[in-house]
Amino acid sequence: MKLTHPLSISLMAGGLAAAATFVLSAFAQNGPSSVAANENLETAIFAGGCFWCVESDFDKLDGVLETVSGYTGGATTNPTYKTHTKQGHLEAVKVVYDSSKVEYGELVDYFIRHIDPTDDGGQFCDRGNSYRTAVFVNNAEERAEVEAQFATIENAGILPAPIVTRVLEETAFYDAEGYHQNYYQKNPARYKLYRVGCGRDKRVAEVWSGAGAS
Repeated sequence: MKLTHPLSISLMAGGLAAAATFVLSAFAQNGPSSVAANENLETAIFAGGCFWCVESDFDKLDGVLETVSGYTGGATTNPTYKTHTKQGHLEAVKVVYDSSKVEYGELVDYFIRHIDPTDDGGQFCDRGNSYRTAVFVNNAEERAEVEAQFATIENAGILPAPIVTRVLEETAFYDAEGYHQNYYQKNPARYKLYRVGCGRDKRVAEVWSGAGAS
């Protein structure tokens, strides 16, 4: 049996003590801030046509931490890409954000200005109920914020037609299949081809040109 020298034991003990002190110090410095950051996390759900595009748009906004493509608004559970339309679900995106960096009202304003809120039959080249636009709210304050913003835009007369984007109560949100998540990052060439071909950005620019009704 090999005996450990007393000096080695002393050095090991000192090293462990120093490591423990470092860890505790780091926790004391970083722990509260991490908890505070977690307390600022909020979620919001928006339906703006193709969820690939909505996800891509929101990922560019400062304060947004995560986006998830999914299905919501229908009466059935566990919808899939193949079944969600018949089940009454909309393509939507759940936005996880830091409320200390971006407010809910800013998310709503950003969303509405990246869609065609005057189209009740879908969005751009994607037609049908599952592509209709909506803001899903989970309390009276959020509803009031959305409705106030919509009223302000309507009164300004900058859109060519009335806003038809619905304000709906938040219901169960079901994550879409993995291949839909971050599609614009996984398949950049195909995504760009789709987005340009669908005319999304061109139409948004036309709708929000400020010309109002012709």
